[in-house]
Amino acid sequence: MGCSALGNLYRAMSDDDAIATVEAALAHGIGYFDVAPHYGFGMAERRLGMALAKHGGPAPLVSTKVGRLLAPTAAGGTRHGFVDADPYEPDFDYREDAVLASHEASLARLGLARVDLLLAHDLGTLTHGATAGRHLDDFLGGGYPAMRRLKETGRIDAIGIGVNEIAVCERLLDEVPLDVILLAGRYTLLEQGALPLLDRCARDGVKVIVGGPYNSGLLVEAPNGGALHYDYATAPAPAVARAQALWAACSAYAVALPAAALQFPLAHPAVTSVVAGLATPAQVADLASWTEAAIPGGLWRHLRAAGFLAPSAPTPA
Repeated sequence: MGCSALGNLYRAMSDDDAIATVEAALAHGIGYFDVAPHYGFGMAERRLGMALAKHGGPAPLVSTKVGRLLAPTAAGGTRHGFVDADPYEPDFDYREDAVLASHEASLARLGLARVDLLLAHDLGTLTHGATAGRHLDDFLGGGYPAMRRLKETGRIDAIGIGVNEIAVCERLLDEVPLDVILLAGRYTLLEQGALPLLDRCARDGVKVIVGGPYNSGLLVEAPNGGALHYDYATAPAPAVARAQALWAACSAYAVALPAAALQFPLAHPAVTSVVAGLATPAQVADLASWTEAAIPGGLWRHLRAAGFLAPSAPTPA
């Protein structure tokens, strides 16, 4: 379960609704929760911690992220896509002290003694533009060694990055060892530009978590109704047209497009998990249904022949 919605992404929810969503996810057997300080500026971590404190079963895997520190603010309303979130403003900082401080602050909000995975969040030019090089240098020279020490001392089990772009993944794989890459939106039914990166990860033993299997909602939102999202913004017309064609192709095989979108990335040998954002218990139930849905091989062959799948992209058996 991706936990950005617990931070009021796009719309506000109550603490009770957030906790109910996490409880439903746990009840359906979801065993991995990905969160970040950025999601609601601490709100998502706080709410996930509240829900996990009520959970009496086995502890799930939890990942959170570093790269932003939260500073108090009087600003309200919608900020960075989050509605009426906690009163903090994120400030990018990938240096050693900032990474260690972010990790400790996340543990406090989560109410946990440790998290399993720690990911450096949103490195790269897509987020930082002209300052991307400086932030990358700060990470390689300070933040990354700090994360390594946290792993070596048993504070976390694995380290990696959580990003939305491919180039920074390739750059970091050239520079330092990574256990895992959480890559959002770049290996989906809509686009497979990350396929060479995933093939490299499979060869090198780097695990990949595919985030954003619906491309920020476009592959799960009804294609002819309401606002459609892509990369956390309004979907451009070409992406909408491609999504509409995918809906039609899946419908011809009596398959829900979100089911195909969830199952497709798992066929790649580098992919260990798919993380989908969930905002309600009903969405949790849909996820469980789509994960288990039977998809005929003919659909995958049709999608490849129609040019929706890269020629070498693996498909589910």
